[in-house]
Amino acid sequence: MTITRLAEMMKAGEPIAMITAYDFPSAEVVEEAGVDVVLVGDSAANCVLGYDTTVPVGMDEMTILAKAVRRGLKTPLLVGDLPFGSYEGSDELAIASAQRLVKEAGCAAVKLEGGGASVERAEAIIRAGIPVMGHVGLTPQTATALGGMKAQGRTAEKAVKVADDALALERAGCFAIVIEAVPEAVAGMIVAKLDTPTIGIGAGNATAGQVLVLHDLAGINHGHLAKFVKRYSDVRGEMLRGVEGYVAEVRSGGFPGPEHVYSVDPSELDGLRRRLDEGDLESNYSWDWEPLP
Repeated sequence: MTITRLAEMMKAGEPIAMITAYDFPSAEVVEEAGVDVVLVGDSAANCVLGYDTTVPVGMDEMTILAKAVRRGLKTPLLVGDLPFGSYEGSDELAIASAQRLVKEAGCAAVKLEGGGASVERAEAIIRAGIPVMGHVGLTPQTATALGGMKAQGRTAEKAVKVADDALALERAGCFAIVIEAVPEAVAGMIVAKLDTPTIGIGAGNATAGQVLVLHDLAGINHGHLAKFVKRYSDVRGEMLRGVEGYVAEVRSGGFPGPEHVYSVDPSELDGLRRRLDEGDLESNYSWDWEPLP
């Protein structure tokens, strides 16, 4: 998948399927499923690293996760999320962080959140030769400033702000823009003003594509889910049943069974038994040694 192909899909009305994933096995699954774009999102902070928000995750963690995903992909476009604090400070910082995801992790592009100064950072990264995906509406990295993790653009004034951000990111040269948690009617009006492919998450059907977190749609996560999430399977439930079955069989002596153990020639056992009985073991040998100072 290429950036040019994504633009062609939008123009042809072919929906773009994007998934957020964080590791090698997940990458293999989404590859086989035929996903178009894979985002290594900073939502890894919540989904796999145990943080309460996306804010604590850093470039080291994002790079490791992106490298793992890269090893499992062949076809989809790989996009790496720039985590909080990795791009806001200066154009130089933004470029260096983006270059790291491309050079070390093999990402084809990076994503950053918001408008305002983020537009300048996006433009700088693009000038440095790295494609950028924008992100407007609900931006989790700065959710506190937006009043929390809730829908954006529900008043005319706030909807104009989302539209302004999207248009500014398009002018900066972003190849695609994620629109998150925005009323469908508002998203539709914004999309109509853009020539850039848009990826919706909680923004309805007007966007050129959709994105969900693999751990959400597959039922790996549990607890509260955003309104826009749809469960397609119950992986956590299956994992729990499997582990419970394992624990039960270990405690009952049912595992391991005969089919899970290795055999040995009886004559070799005789030799081992004789040496054990005679104490002919390497552990009985002694060496002269001196402790380190």
